[in-house]
Amino acid sequence: MTGPLAGVALAAGRGERMRPLTDTLPKGLMPLADSTLLDLALDRLAAHVAGGSATSAVNAHYLADLVRERVALRATVSQEEPQALGTAGALGRLRPWLDGRDVLLTNADVYQPGDLGVLVDGWDGERCRLLVGDTLPGRRTDFWTSEGAPVRYVGSCLLPWSAVRDLEAAPSGLYEVLWRALDSRGELDLVRLAAGRMSIDCGTPADYLAANLHASGGASVIGVGAVVEGAVERCVVWPGGYVGPDETLREVVRAGSRERPLTVDARQVT
Repeated sequence: MTGPLAGVALAAGRGERMRPLTDTLPKGLMPLADSTLLDLALDRLAAHVAGGSATSAVNAHYLADLVRERVALRATVSQEEPQALGTAGALGRLRPWLDGRDVLLTNADVYQPGDLGVLVDGWDGERCRLLVGDTLPGRRTDFWTSEGAPVRYVGSCLLPWSAVRDLEAAPSGLYEVLWRALDSRGELDLVRLAAGRMSIDCGTPADYLAANLHASGGASVIGVGAVVEGAVERCVVWPGGYVGPDETLREVVRAGSRERPLTVDARQVT
């Protein structure tokens, strides 16, 4: 690398597929074990980026005030209005803050335990370097390696300033405005996750449950202040949630309160 990195966690998504869980809480602030998805994303960056608002940033749109309150002094919050700007537009809006620095970027809705050393170590500082994993059965293929293997982007990348400086603060995606052309010319640097390393895009309740169960070793995750009087099996009960004595829950997310419980089916669809 040629200089200090700026860390960016993308957290502006509405989380439509996670509704109604995201009706009152930004997707990035959904609990993950004893933390949140956004906190874990900032932790991933912190191993390689000096902490604080000068070196880390988070973009926000939906319920941005809650994101700002949670982040506090950990990062600069870039609020996008009147609409979310997408992965490329977010960086375009952050250009003055980036001020010529290369970017270590991670998606806040990805569960990816461990740090990003495999991505950062040995980077040439010139090419866009993307962290990728094997394409999962029934899931998308984003790229093909030089050996012809299908892989998926797992939500973390390194971007040189030369690739970021011309991005506009307008709704746009990194694949469309940057990576597609680089990929067609064979100029993307694809780095695989280490063998056995987990990465889950928490885009659906089933994937969100899977991430929590991986973090807990398979046990139901019970949030701080939650009360469970009934039975739960492979569930997530949010902080302050309530499970009544006559209830038996299996593979669901329980949120809300004792008076207004919210239950979301999180079973894998086969």
